[in-house]
Amino acid sequence: MPWQDEDDSKETVARAIERRRGRGEALEPVVPQAKGSKLAQHFWGIAWQHHLETYADYHSRLPKSRTMLRQGKVMDLTIAEGEITSVVAGTALHDVIVKIAPLDPESWVELRAACKGRVGSLLDLLSGSLGDEVMKIVSSPEHCLFPDRRDIRILCDCTDESDLCPHGAATLYAAGLRFDANPELFFKLRAVNAVELVDEASRSLEATASCRENSAVIPADDLSAVFGIEISEIPSP
Repeated sequence: MPWQDEDDSKETVARAIERRRGRGEALEPVVPQAKGSKLAQHFWGIAWQHHLETYADYHSRLPKSRTMLRQGKVMDLTIAEGEITSVVAGTALHDVIVKIAPLDPESWVELRAACKGRVGSLLDLLSGSLGDEVMKIVSSPEHCLFPDRRDIRILCDCTDESDLCPHGAATLYAAGLRFDANPELFFKLRAVNAVELVDEASRSLEATASCRENSAVIPADDLSAVFGIEISEIPSP
């Protein structure tokens, strides 16, 4: 019977987790802190997850991956330059590697030029305490700060032959939670130095303090306008 198969699968996964933890693997779940339908809470996590939803060929896979993430099935997520890795519990334990091409140097130069004079400090940048215009610049497809669909390659040991298996999709979603907690990881993944955006701005300003006075945490309504989606009240990071 189907329910028996499901129970057997859960027991198999539980035993596999126990064995791997016995070998020293932490297998710590990545669990959303936000209540309700939203996963990420702050600018970089929200922007990342919204960007995933712009990929037309991802639509059918994303609902299941969000459920897997909420159920704590994404574990040991790590982010390095150009790579995200995780262990995901499906019908078995699956090791996932997501390869992401680094940001094109020319695109990075263009993005820095577009942000020139608009970013007051690294803290403002990482916390999302920026003007609406800057928010739109860094999240716009033409500036390529977020990876194009062609820049993403998912390697998973499951039997799914599609470009995006549910374990890979869950891993991508989970990365947004890491960006919520540590926005610098987003820039590390894209192989760029966030400080360069600030440096570019600072050279064109007489005083950084004057720019900081004009910076404010963007309310949820303004984030909704940037991404074209409804976002519940978002606490300041």
